[in-house]
Amino acid sequence: MQHAWAEIEHDIRYKSASTIPLEISRRFMTLAGLLEIADREFQAIQEQDTLLRETAVTKIQAGKFAEVEITPDALRSYLGMTLGYDDRISEFTYELETRLLKTLGFDNLQQVHECVNGLDDNYLSRTLWGTRSGQVSRFDLMLLAAMGEFFIQNHIWKVYEDFCDVLKTQLAGLREKGVTIGSYRPQKKEPV
Repeated sequence: MQHAWAEIEHDIRYKSASTIPLEISRRFMTLAGLLEIADREFQAIQEQDTLLRETAVTKIQAGKFAEVEITPDALRSYLGMTLGYDDRISEFTYELETRLLKTLGFDNLQQVHECVNGLDDNYLSRTLWGTRSGQVSRFDLMLLAAMGEFFIQNHIWKVYEDFCDVLKTQLAGLREKGVTIGSYRPQKKEPV
């Protein structure tokens, strides 16, 4: 904002400072005030974002999952704490996973925790794939086992038939191996 202001003011005001009409000069001063307010707001937003991220991590570490909104950073922290950290996972993957959770109806990490708590991610992965897969793949497998068909029917990629067929095959594979498939549905928050 400050750079844009400096360019405009230099081009118009300082090149002809003695010839600028009073009305234009007043408008420049009004705009300067607005830009200062915008600059302060951008700084305040940045500071609040940093504080919210730090607070979310603290709440996750304390097990206060109901107080944590699902965001990519919060999900990364939660999955790191519960499934182990995986530095191979990109920020985009956590953004996509956050979108998936919200599409499935999750509002906070408590709901996520209730959904997957008690499921053994390593067991599910080794049972289905014969190996321990990556963090997010294991998490998705936990969601599939906990939610069953609902996970497939409401997935963000449900329009892709081949993708849904893969999930259906995975679900059938878990059933064949004796894994109990749940029917978890996130409870909607009551409007205040």
